[in-house]
Amino acid sequence: MEALYQTYKGLLFRLAYQMTGSAVDAEDIVQDVFLKVHDLAWEEIEEPKAYLCKMTTNRCLDLLKSARKKRELYTGPWLPEPISEVYTDSYESVVQKDLLSYAMLVLLERLTPGERAVFVLREAFAFDYHDIAGLVGKSEANCRKIISRAKGKMGLSPDEPIVAEEKEISHEWISRFLAAMEQGNIDTLLTMLAKDAVLISDGGGKVSAALRPIVSGERVAQFLFGLMRKFFANQELGIELAAVNGQTALVLQIDGILDTVVFLEIEQDAIRHLYLVRNPEKLQYL
Repeated sequence: MEALYQTYKGLLFRLAYQMTGSAVDAEDIVQDVFLKVHDLAWEEIEEPKAYLCKMTTNRCLDLLKSARKKRELYTGPWLPEPISEVYTDSYESVVQKDLLSYAMLVLLERLTPGERAVFVLREAFAFDYHDIAGLVGKSEANCRKIISRAKGKMGLSPDEPIVAEEKEISHEWISRFLAAMEQGNIDTLLTMLAKDAVLISDGGGKVSAALRPIVSGERVAQFLFGLMRKFFANQELGIELAAVNGQTALVLQIDGILDTVVFLEIEQDAIRHLYLVRNPEKLQYL
């Protein structure tokens, strides 16, 4: 059992995390799976990896179905919980090639639990359709249709490949962005924002955050400058770049305490999406 745990804990955590968008829930699911299989005769199980993945997938589906109502009642937009490159509680190096970008995790919220399961198994872990069918209890043909439908809901073309690794943003580019923010240079900031830029912030009703997405480059710029003036002007603000979810993110600290994690999604050298995670409960593992 210890050997199985050491071999598959990281894989199962990544699967559960991308299925649920929550590191806390993923950790609980992995522990629960191993507790339930502790007394099984493993020598009789031909494919322990498939068996464990199926158990994890089923637990995630159960959780997602029960969580949908809670997320509908959530205060403001719901964003996935960010995770660091080296996760606590011995889940080491969870950010690997089979981890979808943060922007992709946000898009997964548009899917039903079943669609999300098929999408993650196929696009993040590259399971073949035969194995996916066995894991989710559907036919191969149905799984192919689910992938096509899921991509449509996410605004992706059916044949568009999903790249697990987010395109890296250069430190020079981010430094220019931060300089424009600190200097209050709205003209420079507007050149770095797409005209249809969207900012989404998640405070969970626990800290201040926009209750609806901020749309258009001009409104996003005004919101960011207002945020700097209102919340950060009279406090000691620290900003550093850190590897979060396998990509470079901005980590903001106020008076030495972690306050906000900012993900930037860049398209054609302009910021298309900004995701601000402020809910303290979602920052505890960072």
